[in-house]
Amino acid sequence: MRRPRHPNKEIEAAVRYLEAQGWRYRAAGGSAHCWGRLFCPHHDRSGCRISVWSTPKSPENHSAAIRRAVQRCEH
Repeated sequence: MRRPRHPNKEIEAAVRYLEAQGWRYRAAGGSAHCWGRLFCPHHDRSGCRISVWSTPKSPENHSAAIRRAVQRCEH
């Protein structure tokens, strides 16, 4: 199943960057304010994860934080 596109182009580009690095997407729950979660390639409870918000206050800052997750990931 394909994941939905994020409505913001900067955040969509950041999500695609993480997917290219091996991260995987999981949809948020039905009543959640976040658009989804991204999980690092380490398939364990200790793996890194980041929430992707649907309507952040500053999309540019949020997309930069998503990209920084790759550098912070220990796996």
